[in-house]
Amino acid sequence: MTTTEKPSEPPQEFKVIGTRPIRHDGLDKVLGRAIYGADFKLPGLIWGAVLRSPHAHARIKRLDTSKAAKTLGVVAVMTGADMPEAEAIELETGEEVTNMTYASDKLMARDKVVYKGHPVAAVAASDQNTAIEALKLIEVEYDVLKPVLTVDDARAGTTIIHSDLVGKDLGEEVRNTNVADHFRHETGDTAVGFAKATTIVERSFELTMVHQGYIEPHNATVMWKPDGKIEVWTSTQGAFGVRSSLAAILRVPETDIKVTPLEIGGGFGGKIGIYLEPLCAILSRKTGRPVKMVMDRKSVFEATGPTPGGRVRVKMGVNDQGEITAAEADLHYEAGAYPGSPVGAGAMCAFACYRIPNARVDGWDIVVNKPKTSAYRAPGATQAAFAVESVVDEICLELGMDPIEFRLLNGTHEGDRRTDGPVFPRIGNLEQLQALKESSHYQAPLGTGPEGKLRGRGVANGFWFNGGMQSCVTINVNNDGEVGLVEGSIDIGGSRTSIAMQAAEVLGLRAEEVHPVVVDTDSVGYNDVTGGSRTTNATGYAAYIAAQNVISGMKERAALLWEIKADDIDFDDGVFLSKSDSELKISFKELAGKLAETGGPLSASGSIRQRGSGGGFGAHLVDVEVDPQTGKVDVIRYTVTQDVGKAIHPSYVEGQMQGGATQGLGWALNEEYFWNDEGSMENSTFLDYRMPTALDLPMIDAIIVEVPNPTHPFGVRGVGETPIVAPVGAVGNALRDAIGVRLTQAPMRPSRVLAALKAKEPGNGG
Repeated sequence: MTTTEKPSEPPQEFKVIGTRPIRHDGLDKVLGRAIYGADFKLPGLIWGAVLRSPHAHARIKRLDTSKAAKTLGVVAVMTGADMPEAEAIELETGEEVTNMTYASDKLMARDKVVYKGHPVAAVAASDQNTAIEALKLIEVEYDVLKPVLTVDDARAGTTIIHSDLVGKDLGEEVRNTNVADHFRHETGDTAVGFAKATTIVERSFELTMVHQGYIEPHNATVMWKPDGKIEVWTSTQGAFGVRSSLAAILRVPETDIKVTPLEIGGGFGGKIGIYLEPLCAILSRKTGRPVKMVMDRKSVFEATGPTPGGRVRVKMGVNDQGEITAAEADLHYEAGAYPGSPVGAGAMCAFACYRIPNARVDGWDIVVNKPKTSAYRAPGATQAAFAVESVVDEICLELGMDPIEFRLLNGTHEGDRRTDGPVFPRIGNLEQLQALKESSHYQAPLGTGPEGKLRGRGVANGFWFNGGMQSCVTINVNNDGEVGLVEGSIDIGGSRTSIAMQAAEVLGLRAEEVHPVVVDTDSVGYNDVTGGSRTTNATGYAAYIAAQNVISGMKERAALLWEIKADDIDFDDGVFLSKSDSELKISFKELAGKLAETGGPLSASGSIRQRGSGGGFGAHLVDVEVDPQTGKVDVIRYTVTQDVGKAIHPSYVEGQMQGGATQGLGWALNEEYFWNDEGSMENSTFLDYRMPTALDLPMIDAIIVEVPNPTHPFGVRGVGETPIVAPVGAVGNALRDAIGVRLTQAPMRPSRVLAALKAKEPGNGG
């Protein structure tokens, strides 16, 4: 895959940052030595298994676990009666804010099940097979209720899922509802703005739930020790989030819980929340032994968080110069069985790419009888962008205007205000759009498809605000002059190395001379989740601070050696030198060898609470080829541009851009939950849930644009979220170009393409 690094301004000179060292954890992962959740074992380990509801909505009339409890090899059983009553408090665990009562109910049903796959009981046994077989002996009698499966049915309120839900409608409490929240962002006066428009386009779009599709299923091993301390080993995106969630659900102090994060086989936001840890903990307390659980794939699909489906309506008006005068968006997002969809983030991002003087965004968080949604890479933003970018494309067609020129004319830049309030600092929206316009892909003719196939080209832009939050890092100086870096940010996409590189840059070391390790919650200061595109920025900043503190400490040691004041010492390119005596010089490594004679071991920490990590913009360009006989869509060329602030490790940045584009293509063309009328997912295997593979993709060109983020010492912006925002809109626009019909429902699978082509035929309204 090819990459072009396109700086937008003279770059700052670095020696480590911007290079491509081998990742520190690469060898262990390639050789199979890295320990993932399914690999972990403890002495005396027993296995747990979960019985899940076959119904999407039902009351539990009778639940009898006695036969399972008497089975040879079964050590303990549990039901909702064993779950502590969680407080109705809201807990922030990174990209999610969760009501802990609902979080507890989601993990184990009490008197009612509200999604297919909802746990109703769990068993611990001597081995996994015994536990699974024992589940068959548990007797459950259900009173099946009508499921609520669409946002429209939910809003109609014929069936209420949670009788105790108190919703909010523009701040006012509402009872007897499935709408958990309705909020509004507004700037200017849209009525005035639309009155100034000469062209107005309004469309509605629909999307279904899509899963993150990580290869590794959820897992947990928990030991509830006799002294009341709880130890957890799990594959998670945030060990501290697991600790706080588990403490709230079990009603124990956080300090009694130690969480050790194991390697993680993919997450994309889906491994922020917890699913198995509390169940393992309760079974461990009952048995006095460590309990391990690993989900099967069907349960991953049916009982862990996909991204929301729903409906988005967008209306936009422009004047005869092509300037946007007004826009409206209505975002109706499925929360799943409990409140908490990412509609808030979707509303923040919806119009962020455009300067709109008069805008309104309304968001609805709507409960339906489906699995509770979770974060998925720029949660909520892709759905909004599909609608907004499609409407923008329609406007460009009506005006006969180049789609990138329109976006450059109306694109946000420093000083512009988002519809939800914040004012943009220095951003690279226009720069990355210009880079796409100048790309060889955009300059090349589309060409004609072979054998009657139809070709089209589409452009879309995307935004993600990027998280900041809290991070802490400790650096320990070794006598040989290399350093250990202790962090609590789980490494999903190479962050061990990107963080180590920032410390190395400060210390004048090579990246290989910094040795990062991700540790448990007792061994490092607090770190927020690896998510929200915050880790390389915020944890990297903490490493920068820790490294600066190391330098200060080393200056004190050099001052002792030279019998001068530390203020008289400079540090440059790995060397300490006296400002007043040019003969006094010593390298970092030489000085490290003298720690014992200058005061002993030296370590330093750095911690930070970042407000954000610099908003990210990324534009995508895609060429598609459509077979009008089958409706099959092939992606034949793809280019991504993105302002990344500063690419610490360009290879990992490219991987994020290409990976986000790949996942977005899955959303656009293939991936969806197929629901039957009873609320059951009909394609809950990787055989039937169609994710793109390398065989479905062209080489993806990545154009890195670097407009430094002013809030970070190296200019870093978050990277990982932005690339998934634009692909669905870009593909929709390419299909409109290819077949002359706008598809408004994703995924745009062959049957929908064929239906659109048929509707276009003479005599069918075309």
